[in-house]
Amino acid sequence: MTDTLKLASRTSRMHASEIRELLKLLGRPDIISFAGGIPDPKLFPAEQFRAAFDTIMSGPEHQAALQYAPSEGYAPLREWLVQYMGRIGVKCELENIVMMSGSQQALDYLGKLFLNPGDTALVTWPAYMGALLAFNPYEPNYDRLAMMGNRSASDFAANAEAAGGEVKFAYMSSDFLNPTGETLTLAQRNRALDLADELDIAIIEDGAYQELRYDGEAIPPIQALDIERCGSINEARTIYCGTFSKTLSPGLRVGWVCARRDIIDRLVMMKQAADLHSATINQMATNQVARACFDAQVAKANAVYRERRDSMLAALAKHMPDGVSWTRPEGGMFIWVRLPEGIDAADLLARSLETEKVAFVPGRPFFADGSNENTLRLSYSCMSSDQIEEGMMRLGRLLRAAMPKVT
Repeated sequence: MTDTLKLASRTSRMHASEIRELLKLLGRPDIISFAGGIPDPKLFPAEQFRAAFDTIMSGPEHQAALQYAPSEGYAPLREWLVQYMGRIGVKCELENIVMMSGSQQALDYLGKLFLNPGDTALVTWPAYMGALLAFNPYEPNYDRLAMMGNRSASDFAANAEAAGGEVKFAYMSSDFLNPTGETLTLAQRNRALDLADELDIAIIEDGAYQELRYDGEAIPPIQALDIERCGSINEARTIYCGTFSKTLSPGLRVGWVCARRDIIDRLVMMKQAADLHSATINQMATNQVARACFDAQVAKANAVYRERRDSMLAALAKHMPDGVSWTRPEGGMFIWVRLPEGIDAADLLARSLETEKVAFVPGRPFFADGSNENTLRLSYSCMSSDQIEEGMMRLGRLLRAAMPKVT
């Protein structure tokens, strides 16, 4: 056999996730980790899931739970999701919901559905790293999406044509963006729709953190605003990606897409060609737990995360040196930190792990052009207030030592 096999050119765009690599540090007791954007496992509704699996496996549903199933997903859970989407302002029907193995699978499928090599995806600067990793194998170009910027639709289109393709979609998280924690205002959401209308493109709305709001008033999803404009979800251009990973359990890998019927039909065909269907027993259990305690579970998690966010904001204000700034999110799991120019967060992380035993995620991988090396992401979801205080003290000490070296 030869040393190298003839791989597809798209593999050159595949890169390891820096976050997934950093998650390996979670098992080290000497590390205070603000790296993983993951829910606190102590908050999982374990007893409810245990009861759900027991009920399924001891009753008449156990055969269906262990059998092949429709690619669209488990109908009772999809019916619950129709009601849930209605609660957040999206009027839809069962035909508008397809289940996914987490919303990450949805991003991969949507990249495959829309992108030809050389096409352009509009993304925020920064954007969710997992979305860039999902889209990269389909060989797109990226253009910077600034919600209230003054660039015209024709400018985006001309740039895409010059790059060898056309604009295919705009991707954004409307609530508590991973990595910055920022939320799009109502004006920004409407501006995104205006731009998409002018370009005649899809909007992929990532709703992973929709429920994790601690302050302020909820803003309708872009998809809800889209339906208000066009009159029906089957006329809407917005594709909503949802997940139970941040509210009930990430390990079961249960997510969904809500979209117009023709998009759902194509995603179903992709499921049939890829994994046939998402795990039925996991969907069944999620359905039972969601119906039993979804709102209570969200309220419980939000109370804990609100306290930890407040602790981190207070610790940042106490320990960060002058020249360091950060976001103040109304929800989600993240705070975004900007360091003075000249400090590379990746280099800082290496020193931090060696000397201060504090982990975070450098900001560069969240930028499609690999810029902004002087940024980093902190997650407060899994650390206690005492750990947050200690970690920010250590990080502030490290930054004070690094800053005099900036030229």
